[in-house]
Amino acid sequence: MVASRPTAFEWLCTGQEIFPAMLAAIGAARESVRLETYIYTDGELGRQFRDALRAAQQRGVRVRVLVDAFGSWLLPDDFFAPLAAAGAEVKFFNPLRLWRFGVRDHRKLLVCDDQEAFVGGFNLADEYVGDGVARGWCDIGGRVTGAAVARLTASFEELFALADFERQPLRRLRAFKARRPPTDAPGDELLSSRPGRGPSPIQAALHRDLAPARDVLIVSAYFLPPRRLRRELGRVVKRGGRVRLILAGHSDVRVSQLAGRNLYRRLLRAGVEIYEYQPQVLHAKLFICDDAVYVGSANLDVRSLRLNYEFMLRFDVVGVATTARLVGERLLTHSRRIEPVAWRESQTPWQRWQQRWAHFLVARVDPWVALRQFRGGMT
Repeated sequence: MVASRPTAFEWLCTGQEIFPAMLAAIGAARESVRLETYIYTDGELGRQFRDALRAAQQRGVRVRVLVDAFGSWLLPDDFFAPLAAAGAEVKFFNPLRLWRFGVRDHRKLLVCDDQEAFVGGFNLADEYVGDGVARGWCDIGGRVTGAAVARLTASFEELFALADFERQPLRRLRAFKARRPPTDAPGDELLSSRPGRGPSPIQAALHRDLAPARDVLIVSAYFLPPRRLRRELGRVVKRGGRVRLILAGHSDVRVSQLAGRNLYRRLLRAGVEIYEYQPQVLHAKLFICDDAVYVGSANLDVRSLRLNYEFMLRFDVVGVATTARLVGERLLTHSRRIEPVAWRESQTPWQRWQQRWAHFLVARVDPWVALRQFRGGMT
């Protein structure tokens, strides 16, 4: 039996880097293409990908597309008709119903020929095109080759089979309760998160990595970690370590930004350094705990850790951590540090009231509604 190649990761951290690479991979595919995304819009980029996928299907490549029904609800009903007519399989994850809109597929993934994959936070929308500074939202992703690609393929197929929430409730229930399989390659691990109570695999891995950590850098577009994770960040500082958070100075989800800012005073008192990215909307997800690096679709918030279908690739390789820190340091050059005294003095009673209510909605109401819908969908 031939041993799997070790996983390799190449950082592609702007839309002008990752989208041409993804389109080239689709153009070179000879056997299969699997595409999964939360947001797919009918813009120039979306049409480029649709045309590339259609061309792949027409030359005999098996094409499967999975988009989230809520994230991509603005797509025209017939947008994928040319692709489907060519023979490709297209599914919308969890078709919209009033009683179950809260359970979403927030993952972003492209796998070609089971040989290379692209992961990160990039949706297929024109606002992601650019360098993240002068133009286009700021995001992080990369190309994966080696052993992890097979696990990403299997993860896609699992969610593709579960896409229609009208059917197979027992299969969804078994998947919901299933344990995460152990990693089969040293130095990397696929962490998948599903709706449910208690720590997700992503959260559990972060607990393990934060316990001994001395140098933590977190980039998160939407930031609302559970209390235990917040305490662990404070403990890193208390034992002489350093924690830096790069959060959104400009956000596409205002209520999420307000909810996260509700935590600033407590985090700053604990010695955590907070920076807000300034040039563009921040949509990136990157966690670094010493030599452990997480990259993928999940934010450090309640929805990503407990409500959405998400995944993060975790690497425990010095080389990956070194390059990841270079990515983080580049973002810091475009970020403004939040100073404790200045922040406290700048906040009006009205702003604090907004932040508290946003926190209540995002941390309490949204999880209660989504988990209730998910349990109801299992019956």
